[in-house]
Amino acid sequence: MAEALCWKSVVGTTKPFVPVNRRAGPTVQAKPVASAHSHLASARGLARTVGTQGVRTSSRQQPRTRANKTVCMAAATASMKTYKYSELSEEERAAICQRPRIDFSSIMGIVGPICENVRTKGDAAVKEYTSKFDGVDLDSIVVPIEDVPEPTLDPEVQAAFDVAYDNIHTFHMAQKEAKPLEVETMPGVVCRRVARPVAAVGLYVPGGTAVLPSTALMLAVPAKIAGCSTLVMATPPMKDGSICPEVLYVAKKAGVTHILKAGGAQAVAAMAYGTDTCPKVTKIFGPGNQFVTAAKMTLQNSEAMVSIDMPAGPSEVLVIADKDAPHAFVAADLLSQAEHGKDSQVVLVALPGVDLEGIAAEVETQRAALPRGDIAAQALAHSFVVEVDSKETAAKFSNLYAPEHLIVNVADADSWLPLLDEAGSIFLGRWTPESVGDYASGTNHVLPTYGYARMYSGVSLDSFQKHMTVQELTEDGLKLLGPSVALMAKVEGLDAHRRAVTLRIGMDD
Repeated sequence: MAEALCWKSVVGTTKPFVPVNRRAGPTVQAKPVASAHSHLASARGLARTVGTQGVRTSSRQQPRTRANKTVCMAAATASMKTYKYSELSEEERAAICQRPRIDFSSIMGIVGPICENVRTKGDAAVKEYTSKFDGVDLDSIVVPIEDVPEPTLDPEVQAAFDVAYDNIHTFHMAQKEAKPLEVETMPGVVCRRVARPVAAVGLYVPGGTAVLPSTALMLAVPAKIAGCSTLVMATPPMKDGSICPEVLYVAKKAGVTHILKAGGAQAVAAMAYGTDTCPKVTKIFGPGNQFVTAAKMTLQNSEAMVSIDMPAGPSEVLVIADKDAPHAFVAADLLSQAEHGKDSQVVLVALPGVDLEGIAAEVETQRAALPRGDIAAQALAHSFVVEVDSKETAAKFSNLYAPEHLIVNVADADSWLPLLDEAGSIFLGRWTPESVGDYASGTNHVLPTYGYARMYSGVSLDSFQKHMTVQELTEDGLKLLGPSVALMAKVEGLDAHRRAVTLRIGMDD
């Protein structure tokens, strides 16, 4: 039995914690480094625990014994550290925003040979790895969608996925340009931008500790709207060699053309290189564990000539809560992210007056009732709380952290939006749990993690398109613009560039 949730207040400097990898390929433990939060605690020798036992402080860290009730003991105990923003230096604030660091050296040593084996042996290699890692022996790895029988779903489940499909389709269809951008930059000089679909795309749908048909929706719907002609969906088979019926239903409804019954690095490599039965794609989308991410990043820099949507890390949420935020809502939002995996990142930013003990008790009550409660406890153990003194400080810290999901559970949430610059997706107000974005509000749940929200956007219609620029000049337009172009080419010493203009408009050399 896990003991009551307790949040330990610690401050200092550090290197980040390394999580255990999630399944979706071979199982290897990344090399661990020290937790950011444990280093911060030892640096200053301050420990403060908020929980059902009350608040106690000490000038030194307390030993981890059952007698010391200021420290959570049980292996499955959900434990979050608490920091006061005003007591942290800029260096310390940056330190707690660092994500779990993964030592990819051992992972690359596995992923590289897998990708090469798939490149040279194709289907046979994919079958071999599917047998080895998933325990499934397949006769064929790819099924054309027309050969997939209509899956039978519970009517209520099917109706729920239909609602999600409609909302996702509506939001992504609205992103489609009504007409190409066209601007006359000067008389006789017209510039345009036109969109074209990425012809062949690979859609990776994880199937490790949880089946994710919602991810199939998030990838396939915008791909089809964009006009992609080949949609290969890769997902690990179940133990009997079949594919989750909900995933198949979504795939058929959304317009997927091929189902690749494989997961992990081998699936990514099959889509990148192509095999006898798996079409080669030119861009690969979708979340996955370290092996999937390593394969995507490796193959985009290889002769496979593929691009990817974004780097991916463990799922994460940052919740900003004010004193009136219902404890049950805050706890549920924290746990909905923590249950994804033991390496999920959960952060609570507490405005003045927030009852942390009350939230802690509610988190533990809800966690104890969850089927994946032990997983959530492990995620909470390396997550943390930041106490701030103002709206502006809360927004500043959120922007520094750059979360995948940002929940703003405060009064007048709309007024916060101008302050928020760095997040994959934002959930405004008391009635907007992250779950709605994960499933059915219409926005996309394939989002940048690991702090990549500072420079990457989530998946959208644009992700499945490339944009070409077009320019068209009249003779008068070239005569007007040409002298400037010719002079710039002369400055750069590119005479052929200059002459391509001057010979057309009769300028003297």
